[in-house]
Amino acid sequence: QLQLVESGGGLVQPGGSLRLSCVASGFTLDDYAIGWFRQAPGKEREGVSCISSVDEDTYYVDSVKGRFTLSRDNAENTVYLQMNSLKPEDTAVYYCAAYFGSLRISEGSGYVCYGTAPSELNYWGQGTQVTVSS
Repeated sequence: QLQLVESGGGLVQPGGSLRLSCVASGFTLDDYAIGWFRQAPGKEREGVSCISSVDEDTYYVDSVKGRFTLSRDNAENTVYLQMNSLKPEDTAVYYCAAYFGSLRISEGSGYVCYGTAPSELNYWGQGTQVTVSS
């Protein structure tokens, strides 16, 4: 079965940290550009970060720069999002996505990550809830 499964979400106090994991099964993650997205209640889904397949170029939207770090462990077929200095506005459901072609995390920006070849093929996880509250 081809799927992505996120984990690692939870309740954390402001200033705390969480590490989200995204594990792929049924396909090889390092052939794909990987992105993390989030959706807060009543808001549209927004991109957070992405990493390319080959050169591992990594981008972050301004709201998380310096606080979040995306990494990939190809041997484990897993991608991680380390989130530090969390703020209440980071509260959202977080999703990982794998794109065999290209993946843009922010419209109008140059934040595009690339997979292996042009394609519409992509996979999304079911999401994990992150709540930042005291």
